Amino acid sequence: MKALVFDVFGTLVDWRSSIAQQAQKTLSPLGFETDWSAFADAWRNEYQPAMERVRSGQRSFCKLDVLHRDNLDIVLSRMGWESVNEATRSHLTLAWHHLDAWPEVNQALLRLRKKYLLAPCSNGHIALMVNLARHNNWHWDAITGAEIAKDYKPQAVVYQASADALGCLWAETTMVAAHSSDLEAAKEAGLQTAFIARPNECGVGLGESKATTPVDFEASDLNNLADLLEC
Repeated sequence: MKALVFDVFGTLVDWRSSIAQQAQKTLSPLGFETDWSAFADAWRNEYQPAMERVRSGQRSFCKLDVLHRDNLDIVLSRMGWESVNEATRSHLTLAWHHLDAWPEVNQALLRLRKKYLLAPCSNGHIALMVNLARHNNWHWDAITGAEIAKDYKPQAVVYQASADALGCLWAETTMVAAHSSDLEAAKEAGLQTAFIARPNECGVGLGESKATTPVDFEASDLNNLADLLEC
């Protein structure tokens, strides 16, 4: 094994709390009030359907910012908040560039980087991954994922193109994720897999605490993965 490639949303960052906080900070001063965690969930719930339209060929590949903005418009319309102006919508779309990492992630990435090449393999595009890295003080060896492959996970090409970009064989590359479906697809694409438990990703007890698909490594968090890999 030479490289680790990472899912980001949910695996490395707490998207739900971050989006809830940033939405409240942006919209509350304008007089809008709601359950902000539910707002984050509603926005995230449009994520897979939007990407499926790309994966199925109904829509050409575009950067995730475009999909996030379209999905935000859907949510605001559903809530009757059509009066939110263009500048506010554009600003709020960029909240996904400033998500906070889970507590152990930074230390664990430093440990893992001593032994392996590290890169995100995310549906987020390169600029989004750059901004998340700067926000959280991460150091990647490269940024791979959807924008390189011009498709979205769980398409096999996304995982394979990420390994190829690092100069590694697929079998020399391990996909790290908190989502069993992501890892199942990566395994089918020829990569090794490592599961990270994030039991509270979608709310208390609403994330995955155990892998539901066979994986090569299973860890309670990213530091535990570093322990398993003797980093």
